[in-house]
Amino acid sequence: MTSADTSAVAVTDSAASASYSKTLMEADEEADIMAEESTGFHKVLKQKFIEGTAGFMSLVAVALVLGLAFCIERIIYLSLSEINAKRLMEDIDRLVEAGDIEGAKDICRNTRGPVASICYQGLLRISETIDNIERSIVAYGSVQSANLERGCSWITLFISIAPSLGFLGTVIGMVMAFDQIRLAGDISATVVASGMKVALITTIFGIIVAIVLQLFYNYILSKIEHITSQMEESSIALLDMIMKFKLTHDAKDGSERQQKQ
Repeated sequence: MTSADTSAVAVTDSAASASYSKTLMEADEEADIMAEESTGFHKVLKQKFIEGTAGFMSLVAVALVLGLAFCIERIIYLSLSEINAKRLMEDIDRLVEAGDIEGAKDICRNTRGPVASICYQGLLRISETIDNIERSIVAYGSVQSANLERGCSWITLFISIAPSLGFLGTVIGMVMAFDQIRLAGDISATVVASGMKVALITTIFGIIVAIVLQLFYNYILSKIEHITSQMEESSIALLDMIMKFKLTHDAKDGSERQQKQ
């Protein structure tokens, strides 16, 4: 290999090393920028929280925490209450049609949720009249519906409180701005800036908290409506099963009496 070839190879290697080093530097710079942005968001959020007066903003944070606690509790409760109602009613229908009422009751006892509880209440009174069974199902269904909606009033309370606290912060910030104007004896942007900033920050945080809680609340309402519709459909199906069972049972009793006579 000649000296010219050796020089060309050396130049190529140095260029490749420089390009690789540049790529590594660019990757490190991008990673640093991303880390600064992620850290910067938390710093900005903390800074804005403090600028809105930490004592007053803590009330907004408490409303958010308590509201989310009620939302999470309702979501867990409603998720555990949801079952495959169609499959449950098919199993009950099969057992009731076969005359195995105790087996149908066992299925209801071993199944969680309001749908199974309503079916169990109806099966307990299967020997009574249809009107009594229907009244019992309706009454117990009202109790179960109330259990599904339990705690939702607190969520709506915190949804209302959060923006109200924000607007209260707006008023307080305006009062601070006017106090600063009175002390300075001059109306200028620098004088009223801090008070106006407190007013706007508290309002923004209050509205954000209300929006977050409202999203969770609408999701909870959709789950309650779904379970309620399952309860209504299952109640109608159960009454049809019981009516069919009674007609079949009465027909058998009538035929047996005729045979005895």
